[in-house]
Amino acid sequence: MKSDEYLNEIRKAEALKRAVLKKIVIEGEKITFHLVTDLTYRPEDVSYAEKVSQGYVPAGYTAAAEVVKSVPSAEGVQATAFGILREKFPSASAFLTPADVEVSVDGAGGRFLLSAGESEREKFAAGDALNVLSRELARRFCGSWIGDFRRVERAPQEIEHAELPPAENLALPRVFPVEGFEAIDGAEVKNALCVADLKGEMSATLCGELVHLEERTTKTGKPYFRMSLRDSSGVVSFSYFAKKATVEKVRALQAGVCVCATGANELYNGSFRFTANKLDLGRPPEGYVAKKNYLPVPLAYAAVKPEACADLVQADLFGGKALPEGFCSAQYVVFDLETTGLNYTSAGGMMDRIIEIGAVKIVGGAISEKFSSFVACPVRLSAEIKDLTGITDEMLVGAPEVGKVMADFYKFCENCDLVAHNAAFDSAFVRHYGEEEGYLFNHRLFDTVTIAQEQLRLNNYRLNTIADHYGFTFNHHRAFDDAFVTAKIFIELVRERGDLPKPFSSF
Repeated sequence: MKSDEYLNEIRKAEALKRAVLKKIVIEGEKITFHLVTDLTYRPEDVSYAEKVSQGYVPAGYTAAAEVVKSVPSAEGVQATAFGILREKFPSASAFLTPADVEVSVDGAGGRFLLSAGESEREKFAAGDALNVLSRELARRFCGSWIGDFRRVERAPQEIEHAELPPAENLALPRVFPVEGFEAIDGAEVKNALCVADLKGEMSATLCGELVHLEERTTKTGKPYFRMSLRDSSGVVSFSYFAKKATVEKVRALQAGVCVCATGANELYNGSFRFTANKLDLGRPPEGYVAKKNYLPVPLAYAAVKPEACADLVQADLFGGKALPEGFCSAQYVVFDLETTGLNYTSAGGMMDRIIEIGAVKIVGGAISEKFSSFVACPVRLSAEIKDLTGITDEMLVGAPEVGKVMADFYKFCENCDLVAHNAAFDSAFVRHYGEEEGYLFNHRLFDTVTIAQEQLRLNNYRLNTIADHYGFTFNHHRAFDDAFVTAKIFIELVRERGDLPKPFSSF
């Protein structure tokens, strides 16, 4: 479901002609659409909204509509507008204050006036900030919002950060029927949500195989359980606080049993955490596999824009032997990541995070483009990672979120084979965080470690060792530098062997 299509139908009702969709809540077989309007509405309008909403829910579900009247204040819109600018245009808005965004409210929305210096205005204009802000305010408040710039004199600044793209459309998650239900807590469960679609604030029932069960005790001595549940779409870890009537039944459960966990996904310390308040027995249908709904390649770059890049030295140093024709007719993206740790499996919910991604594109046998960005990280970096990479928490402030970076990286990789050094590690992160955002990285993949092991006789096959073999110098443990030297190594390995090596795998 796309929110704009849904709202176009909703707004055919006069009282809802400027309505906005705040959120969608799933509770069992009921899906509630929460709408806000700035006009007086009648029960008939709510009934109309429910009728429209019913056309946007899966078969077997009942739609409900909650309508609230809310007229925005200038102060509230100003605070929201300032927050949107700081989030989506961190570089241009670094020196703005809320007072630089003047807002006036009328009966059909309002206007805003953005005060900015010449350099800030250029950055805002390059990102189409006025239209972005108009769209974002229209998503949050009823009516239309029109803006303009006011030029003020400010000293030029030197801060540069990537801008974030507009928010995505709302989408309905995937659900499946629960079979073999047996009550422990006594929840009424007929359908469950796919684990991979547990995103944002929502209430839901999850159903799958219990892969981990551990009993713990609260500070007051009450027992509770930490569990991990797996269905065909993913794994989630959560807490369940047992009741007197259920604690012994839960203690008797073992890994491999299928359960239904009913609870809420809520924001806690900057990230979402699922907590179950009911636990029952139940299983997905036999052989059920959640169908993947992958997104197409984005039409344009938003958060990270590639730049032209070339290696003028390599062509002179290694110009003797021609590269194979098959190699030159294809395109390759050579990439490297810096992460918060070495855990590259999502089992148990312990997947580490990407903090930097660097890549270069090889076209016609030569390096032609670069892709490089820090990635926002909600957790503090360990001393070991800071020492290894030289990356600090402060360097990640203002960086785009991982989902935004992965969307642009997916576009950068369009129609390309992928290359990495120790490909199993980096590809696991790309696959995991790509799929979280709906992007399928199923490209053919080459590993310079395995290729070098086939061709070279070295003491080890670390990146710096192979680079030394070819006389390449670089700043190790920074994503772009590692990707750049890996690309140089890949080109020379192919040049020496005279043909394209065997792929390591497909993602």
